[in-house]
Amino acid sequence: MIPEMAGDSRRQAMKGQSVGVFVSGVIFGAGLGLAGMTQPAKVIAFLDVTEHWDASLAFVMLGAIGVHATFLALFSRRVPGGDGVGAQAPAVRAKSPTVDLRLVIGSAIFGIGWGMAGFCPGPAVVSVVTGWRTPLLFVGAMLVGMGAHALAFGRRAEDAGGRAVERACS
Repeated sequence: MIPEMAGDSRRQAMKGQSVGVFVSGVIFGAGLGLAGMTQPAKVIAFLDVTEHWDASLAFVMLGAIGVHATFLALFSRRVPGGDGVGAQAPAVRAKSPTVDLRLVIGSAIFGIGWGMAGFCPGPAVVSVVTGWRTPLLFVGAMLVGMGAHALAFGRRAEDAGGRAVERACS
C-alpha cells in the first residue's frame, strides 16, 4: 500500500498493480506450460538422474534465473517516489540465514511430494485448468497442508528488520 496517496489515487495505483501482477502470473503460467513443467512424467524424468535423465528442465531453471536476475537488477534501482511509481513492498526475508531443522524437514517434505507427484506448487496450480484429476487432488492436498501449517504455526513472517508482518495465505 502507498501511504502518501489518498482515496481514489491509492485505489487506482493498487488497481494498476493488480493488473501487473495478473499479467505476470499469466506469463509465468504460460512459461510453465510451454517448458513442460506441468507434465509430471517430464518432471520425474528430470528428478531421476540414475536412468534416463531429462536435463531440459535444468535449462528452463537457468533461463528463469537469468531473466529474474536481469529484472531484479533493473527494478531494484527504482526509488520510491511520492507518486507511487517506484514504491516497493518491504522484502520479507528469513529470520536467520542458517540452515535449521525446520528448513531441512520442510525441504524434505517438499522434495518427497515433488518426486511422488511430479508437481511442485506453481505448475500444479497452472495444471488445474486442464480439469485432470491428479492436479486437482494435488492442489487440494496442498491447500489442506497449507491450512494445517497456518493453524499449527500461525501466518506470520518477519521482514528484513526483524519486525513481524502478516503474510497472506491464498
